[in-house]
Amino acid sequence: VSPFFKAVVMFSCMPEVNDRRVCSASNYKPIQCHFIFTSLTLMGLSYFQLHSNMDKGDGTVKYVLTGDGAGTLFLIDEKSGDIHATKRLDREEKAMYTLHAKVLDRSTNAELEPDTEFNIKIHDINDNEPKFAREIYFASVPEMSEVGTSVVTVTATDADDQTYGNSAKLVYSILQGQPYFSVDSENGTIKTALPGMDREVKENYQVVIQAKDMAGQMGGLSGTTTVSITLSDVNDSPPRFANHSFRVTAVESTEIGGAIGHIKADDPDVGRNAEMEYSIVGGHDTFNIITDQTTQEGVIVIKKALDYESKRDYEFRVEVKNTYLDARFIHGLQFKDYATVRVTVEDVDEPPVFTRNPYIIEVHEDTAAGSFVGVVSARDPDADNKPVKYSIDRHTDLERLFNIDSVNGTITTLKALDREMSKWHNISVVATEINNPRQTTRVPVFIKVLDVNDNAPEFAMSYDTFVCENVKAGQLIQTISAVDTDEPLVGHKFVFSISPTNPNFTIVDREDNTANIVTRRGGFSRREMNMYFLPVVISDNDYPIQSSTSTLIVRVCACDSRGNMQSCNPEVLPFSDGLTTGALVAILLCVIILLMIVVLFAALRRQRKKEPLIISKEDVRDNVVSYNDEGGGEEDTQAFDIGTLRNPEVMDANKLRRDIIPEMLFPFRRTSPIKDNTDVRDFINGRLQENDSDPTAPPYDSLATYAYEGSGSLAESLSSLESAATEGDQDYDYLSNWGPQFKKLAEMYIGRSVDREA
Repeated sequence: VSPFFKAVVMFSCMPEVNDRRVCSASNYKPIQCHFIFTSLTLMGLSYFQLHSNMDKGDGTVKYVLTGDGAGTLFLIDEKSGDIHATKRLDREEKAMYTLHAKVLDRSTNAELEPDTEFNIKIHDINDNEPKFAREIYFASVPEMSEVGTSVVTVTATDADDQTYGNSAKLVYSILQGQPYFSVDSENGTIKTALPGMDREVKENYQVVIQAKDMAGQMGGLSGTTTVSITLSDVNDSPPRFANHSFRVTAVESTEIGGAIGHIKADDPDVGRNAEMEYSIVGGHDTFNIITDQTTQEGVIVIKKALDYESKRDYEFRVEVKNTYLDARFIHGLQFKDYATVRVTVEDVDEPPVFTRNPYIIEVHEDTAAGSFVGVVSARDPDADNKPVKYSIDRHTDLERLFNIDSVNGTITTLKALDREMSKWHNISVVATEINNPRQTTRVPVFIKVLDVNDNAPEFAMSYDTFVCENVKAGQLIQTISAVDTDEPLVGHKFVFSISPTNPNFTIVDREDNTANIVTRRGGFSRREMNMYFLPVVISDNDYPIQSSTSTLIVRVCACDSRGNMQSCNPEVLPFSDGLTTGALVAILLCVIILLMIVVLFAALRRQRKKEPLIISKEDVRDNVVSYNDEGGGEEDTQAFDIGTLRNPEVMDANKLRRDIIPEMLFPFRRTSPIKDNTDVRDFINGRLQENDSDPTAPPYDSLATYAYEGSGSLAESLSSLESAATEGDQDYDYLSNWGPQFKKLAEMYIGRSVDREA
């Protein structure tokens, strides 16, 4: 068979079992063979044969088959050229196979003929039933839909050849679901078949659809599926009350906004079609009804406090309606309903009720203790009208400033009030039923303390004021202002004034609660006066007028030509012929006073009676050392005898002091003996008191030693006898910081120090 010329030989007949087909050609003309097998051909039973003109039948020719399925699905007999199928052929797996045949010399494997191509086409038979994509379909359609409303389309597929015969031509039918639904036989569309299907009557339907091939003829194959159809809800049912009369009981103590009862209407619809809204027909001033969106109930709440003593029964009408309406069903139906609600109020034991809440009371700050502040009043709202007592919650009045009459609720002060300490006092008053102490009510009482002009104005700050020595008259040296803790209604208005006879300064009121201090003269001198005390009187304008005097300290300072302060410390200058008359008079007065003191001191010394001091070691008193000689302490064995401390009677009665010669003698006063067990400290204290009160003792300094310290004491001498020797070592500059009281003393000592250094 030559490949240069191709012809087609078609075997269109259906081969039977053991049927044999031969593809051959003569005169070496190329041909292409097409063999048609059915998909039901059994393995090894149907075959066809290839034959070449070169085959003489002597077995020298060998046939070889290549291509789709060669050696596995199709086997060829090398000697005869018979081709067999090894298994059943399925068109749905492969509809055509392309093979190549060769003719070889058996001994040399040389090609006797070129390759020849031929096709094996599998003819279709109805061996596949229709199949749906899913076993169960889910669909929905609104209830009350018209007949013929499309629900869903279900489609089956058939694997057989669509172009050959009726093997894949399907017809749909309904096996279950009549008479409610129908199906289009050609495309599988399910439609409603009955009018007025009501979801409230039946909601779910199971429909079985069949698809059959061979155009539905006898012997065709079929497949089925189930369609679950649900009727979706539409608002075709209005809400209705099962009972058109409701009775509710409420206690009078129910708070505003509290619920006292629930009512509910029924609506067979679902979802938003069943949503309802409740309202009171015409409204009501005491009750209101709200809709619970979760339970679709009407909740009756209190809009105004109930009072059993005032009204005990209420009645009103409630309306319920759907919030969403379907225009298709509103005609001829009333989508609302009504019910009557009766409310009965029950009595409870209520706590006392104040006439006001809160109370705001005003009282002046100058009100004395025990004064009237205000009155609170409460009553028992129950029909019994039980008596009430009043009290103050002391946790709100820790300072115990107020008191209340437990019977009539009169509030009085326990202490005087001060607005500057606290402008408001917030206390709580408790009203309690006497017969039932558990029934209490508290009310806040805000007490405002009104201002009274009881505080005088004063300087707003501490001023550091100075005036230059070279200042001229009329020069501004300080602007002052004032503050007042009072709060007058029309605001503060301060008036400033100083003594009009003050030769140094004057004051100018600026009419804005400030004033200027102005010099009245020029030429201030630190040597004459380095500090001035200027009393300023500040008055307010409220009633009664309060005023105070504040002292402004003005220092005299040295300044440069621009008025900038350089130094305010007083300068100590040597005396000169240029001293003023006032300075000379002051010095003269000081000298006269010092002379008088010296003369008086000398006269007193002449008249003072002196008693001999200790003149021996047996004297019971401490040794007195002269001004120019200190005792030897523990090392001085002749100056002290401890035995005299224990037994003063051993002293000679006429022994005199040996440190100084008295001008006149006085009789010796024997001291009473002491017991042996007396403490030395008590003894010394007693002797010290006797000597301090002795009028004959001279006013001399003395050094007393009691054998406790000697010459080696770290404390050194306590005597002031040698203090004058170290006077020059003192630094008296600190005296200028002690204030005006020590001014003169500072000038004297600081001046003396300057002279000594010079």
